[in-house]
Amino acid sequence: MKKSGFFRLFLAGFSFIVVGTVFLSIASLLFVDSPDAVIRCLFSEEILYAFRLSLTTAVISTSFVICAAVPVAYLFSRYSFFGKRLMKTILYIPVAFPEIVLGLCLLMFFGSDIVRRLFQTVGLDFVFSKQGIVLAQFFTALPYAIRIIKSAFDGIDPQYEFVSRSLGYTPLRTFIHISLPLAKRGILAAVAISFARCAGAFGSVLILAGGTRMVTETLPIALFLNISYGNMSMAVAAGLMLVVIAFAGMYIIETIESDSDTTV
Repeated sequence: MKKSGFFRLFLAGFSFIVVGTVFLSIASLLFVDSPDAVIRCLFSEEILYAFRLSLTTAVISTSFVICAAVPVAYLFSRYSFFGKRLMKTILYIPVAFPEIVLGLCLLMFFGSDIVRRLFQTVGLDFVFSKQGIVLAQFFTALPYAIRIIKSAFDGIDPQYEFVSRSLGYTPLRTFIHISLPLAKRGILAAVAISFARCAGAFGSVLILAGGTRMVTETLPIALFLNISYGNMSMAVAAGLMLVVIAFAGMYIIETIESDSDTTV
């Protein structure tokens, strides 16, 4: 018992140090030399523009992410087929390498003459444009959403679906009326984390959409540009908004998980 108590104390102390370091690092944004200047910057035209653009593109990107992630995640969860492991590896690759590499890949593909002309025929141009922001955010958040939603489907007992099929439901009706409602907590969690990832996407957005002030200037781009100019008050203002968005996303996920634990 003494050894167990010592080990528990060690874990608690170590965890407290880690959490405290993370908290102090984030809270350092609040302890700036000129808080009045930061408050003014929060309501400046540039930061408000970046905030609106980030929210708008993040909402659009998250919608596309969830629409794409749900069927892919269900396929990975419920079916076995040749090449499944390779498909999963390809989709999850963006999680493993820096965003800036993802942005370069997107720029090389969607910026190539053939592909760019093809999309331009339907009014889309992803290179150095707001549409490029949405595309970059989409590919940044997609792997995370697929993993979360797949885990949600993995946690559903297939017997529910078998019973539905035995009662005459088609696979599509079973998916819509049985699988999706049972996976709603995981899907909501994926929405929250995808929105936070989209709003916070930087490297991929910078490379594909560019970092033009008041044009493709999302909050992460605003933070980067203002640090480059030496305008720390504007950079801190952008950083604070990103922290609030990230905190809201993580709080929603923790709330969903807590509600799930209490209902089990």
